[in-house]
Amino acid sequence: MSLWTPSGEHRVGDDRSGEAPTAGPSPGAGESGSTRREGDDGSGDIAALREQLADAPAAVVVANHCYGLFELAAVYLSSSPPHLEHARLAIDALGYLVDGLGERLGEAYPALRDALAQMRLAYVQIAAAD
Repeated sequence: MSLWTPSGEHRVGDDRSGEAPTAGPSPGAGESGSTRREGDDGSGDIAALREQLADAPAAVVVANHCYGLFELAAVYLSSSPPHLEHARLAIDALGYLVDGLGERLGEAYPALRDALAQMRLAYVQIAAAD
């Protein structure tokens, strides 16, 4: 089983031990990243995705969303010119999750805490230079 993140596909252990995901290629994904076949309405894909999601530990799923917010903030900060208001919203959302949930995020917490600190610092530096 795997979950998609902006950094790629991550395998989730089937033993439900809370084991951290490991990166791996997206099975069956073509160049566009889509596994849907032409003429397929996607209902089977959605059912399979829901099943995978239900089998994944919540901490892994929430951490994936945190990584997405981190990437979103990075996109806004790296734009020319930077979109500071959009970046601030993404950083604040990430902060509410990471600071609010803390250790409940499991093994991802230390990395997310550090990433949040780095993103906050980057925001301050870019805003000061703007």
